[in-house]
Amino acid sequence: MKAQSILVAGTTLISCVRAQCSCSFLVDATSKYVAAQTEGNPATLAAIAATNLNYTESDKTIDIKTGVLAQPMKIDHSRSIHDTARCATFTELIVASSPKPYVIGTRMVFTDNKASLIETIATKPGDWAFNATGYLHWNSLETWDPIPADKRDSREVIQAAGDAYFNRFANASFVVPFGDPCARLEGGAYTDPRAYGNNTCALGLPSTIRVTNRRYVVDEEMGAVAIYLGFPGLDRSVAEKPMPDSHFFRVEGGKIRYIHTVTTCEHAGCGMNGTGIPPQ
Repeated sequence: MKAQSILVAGTTLISCVRAQCSCSFLVDATSKYVAAQTEGNPATLAAIAATNLNYTESDKTIDIKTGVLAQPMKIDHSRSIHDTARCATFTELIVASSPKPYVIGTRMVFTDNKASLIETIATKPGDWAFNATGYLHWNSLETWDPIPADKRDSREVIQAAGDAYFNRFANASFVVPFGDPCARLEGGAYTDPRAYGNNTCALGLPSTIRVTNRRYVVDEEMGAVAIYLGFPGLDRSVAEKPMPDSHFFRVEGGKIRYIHTVTTCEHAGCGMNGTGIPPQ
């Protein structure tokens, strides 16, 4: 029953849990998506795409044939989760060893076993803290194995952990269930002792912004939730559009263990000139 969880260097780990949507369908859908991106061939998705498919990149609806999905890529890392209750999936891709590097997050939503929405956030040089080599390196040191059945959190607990993180952005007194340790990966920057001597996900959080329009993919077996949103601009001196963003959380025992973010810039300079180091 449920999740293709990891595909790295040709190795696939697949298992399943309870399903309202067909588990095998969701696993096959993410496999087709990864194949389509590898080949640069959106037609690979034709069998699972609705006739009225809405395809977006950075929250803008575009022709799927003209977007990043039409660019062949050598994918160095892929991880997918599957939400059988929402009939949705999330896939994280890292393309680090190509002349055109990317870190991509893609959420797919299905209606009657057809993809009705595919929303992609494809970060590249110039986007928030972008460094695909760093993203791949730190990601490779993490453990995202399926969680044993007797230790899994409920969907509600997993989603609540991710929501608590964003609720804290508007209220500094809000308690977030950070694990010990907890590591946050943004672009190529990592809040881990091996990176910057830190050991927490709580560094550099705002306290005066409200994060709305949250869209979820929850996978109990992987202890994971991907949350899509428009990240409010942090520079109040200029009028900024929300930055298209996804945060991908690993939750273990009700505590946040890892956070991965991808955020595309909507104005010049948000990428910190390629330094890959977010403010602390």
